[in-house]
Amino acid sequence: MKYSNNNYNKDLRKYSKELRLESVSRAEKLLWKAALSKGQSGAKFKRQRPIGNFIVDFFSFECRLIIEIDGSSHFNKPSYDSYRQEYLNKLGYKILRFKEGEVINQLDEVITKIEHAVFVLKSK
Repeated sequence: MKYSNNNYNKDLRKYSKELRLESVSRAEKLLWKAALSKGQSGAKFKRQRPIGNFIVDFFSFECRLIIEIDGSSHFNKPSYDSYRQEYLNKLGYKILRFKEGEVINQLDEVITKIEHAVFVLKSK
């Protein structure tokens, strides 16, 4: 199935670029280098990608897969995160969420889950 990229919000480009350059967490850097850059996981991913009115941590257009790393800023916003995830799911995106500590301390398991998701989504 071919998808259009009409959910890309060009108004958030500047802010997403700032996020890529200035406020990347340790877990995001680790996951990017170990699994997501250069198609290592079996799909091409972009970092800090605007979708609708949100910026997601990692996004693969070909798989319609979003990967979110939940750091301490997510502890006090469960209803916002739930609303955001529901909105993105309605657009047809699948979302994998990992806690920051999970990425740092269990990187191999996180990578395995991502590779499995990419395989399943590309098989559809």
